[in-house]
Amino acid sequence: MPALTTYTTAIIPDWVDYNGHLRDAFYLLIFSYATDSLMDQLGMDSNHREASGNSLFTLELHLNYLHEVKLGTEVEVHTQIIGHDRKRLHLYHSLHRVGDAQELAGNEQMLLHVDLAGPRSAPFSEPVLNKLLAMTALQSDLPTPAYIGRVIALPPEK
Repeated sequence: MPALTTYTTAIIPDWVDYNGHLRDAFYLLIFSYATDSLMDQLGMDSNHREASGNSLFTLELHLNYLHEVKLGTEVEVHTQIIGHDRKRLHLYHSLHRVGDAQELAGNEQMLLHVDLAGPRSAPFSEPVLNKLLAMTALQSDLPTPAYIGRVIALPPEK
């Protein structure tokens, strides 16, 4: 199974900056919508959140801008589950022109499953955990994305 396609959209005028490119904040908006879609696919939709009182919170994310994206471009997000445990989900979103393999941007995220009444961390429900296990197994042959685990730093001076 390839990475899941979790979101598709056209770049609209409100998202474009003075250089005619997608504004940096809107890359993250697109990836955020992809995360919402993944939550729905895992059974963590609004009905689940209301019934269980649980949701996902973003702990950390990294965003890499690789190629410019212009007004009107049709883009899609591919999502790969990198790993998970009982409470956390590590994923990678990549942005592409629809039907094109070239990666335009990459977004690594670490998410935490949270009991909203606390708020405090909480284990995934068995049905959600089973879906995570199944997705991870289906994606086991995918290569590790090039832009995960990166650290922001200046190179050492020579």
